[in-house]
Amino acid sequence: MNRVIAAGGLEATSVSATEALGCYRDMVRTRRFDERALALQRRGWMSGYPPFRGQEASQVGAARALSRTDWLVPTYRSNAMQIAHGVPMSDVLLFRRGYAEYASDHELNVFPQAVPIATGIPHAVGIGMAASYDGDDPAVCCYFGDGATSEGDFHEGLNFAGVFDAPVVFLCENNGWAISVPRERQTASETLAGKAEAYGIDGVCVDGNDPLAVFETMTAALECARDGDPVLVESLTYRQGAHTTSDDPDRYRDDPDELPEWRTADPLERYEGFLREAGVLDDDLVDEIEGDAESEVDEAVETAEETPLPDRETVFEHVFADASPRLADQRAWLESVDADRDGRDLEY
Repeated sequence: MNRVIAAGGLEATSVSATEALGCYRDMVRTRRFDERALALQRRGWMSGYPPFRGQEASQVGAARALSRTDWLVPTYRSNAMQIAHGVPMSDVLLFRRGYAEYASDHELNVFPQAVPIATGIPHAVGIGMAASYDGDDPAVCCYFGDGATSEGDFHEGLNFAGVFDAPVVFLCENNGWAISVPRERQTASETLAGKAEAYGIDGVCVDGNDPLAVFETMTAALECARDGDPVLVESLTYRQGAHTTSDDPDRYRDDPDELPEWRTADPLERYEGFLREAGVLDDDLVDEIEGDAESEVDEAVETAEETPLPDRETVFEHVFADASPRLADQRAWLESVDADRDGRDLEY
């Protein structure tokens, strides 16, 4: 398993002090975003939210390994990865408020979040195969949680990738829980990365609470993918909070666990201590970075609140090229309700 922080100082890595600080800055930015988003949900600003506290190092390290032309296929808990890759915070907030597409005009190759478990995996393989057929060079990073490895999409997608040499890195963020199901109740495999062998591809484990280790591992994996060798990366981290804001982890998680301290320790505090010991971070710089992060989150919330909510009718769009009979009936029902209310808007 790749671990950098436990192995030595910053000078033992391939990362410069500037790059290491950039990683810290992104971790602070995404931590502040997560805290604010959770508070906004609790006051009814959005219907639900999946917190990612404790997983910032894994997602930020992976995002910083992506090139601007690589494709990212995210899922519902990958907010930190999207933000660190360049997706505006306001776009991520608007998704939680009902926007099916990104509201900004960013040109990143990032698919919209997929909430159903593992459904992005076959899509990612298709994207990679299409890019290969077109002679393009980018790799595809498909992000998913450990629970996705119990879905058929995982097996089908990795099998196809192995057979057709799709340029895909499958980033499995193993945070210990698939909602309320612990990892040992999902599979008898010693590791999730070990499942790669069945599909003829490489698998590797990395300390997901070590952003530099994740960065190095993902950089190497993406290079392999660009050469036509898909890779499964298992990033070992820990979900500090609930699965979503409708979940109560106290009902199934008694103590912080049988997992080792390196995995359950707060990754932001751990990394901050590492950078302080390396002499590249001090109190003044921490205050500056935290202040910048708070301002960015404030602006993102303001942008999201100033953006008009989408029309109700958009829920029927982008589902089928031609609306199915059932979908057409539902749309007609909504229009009839509006007519019965004398044209007044229904409340959300």
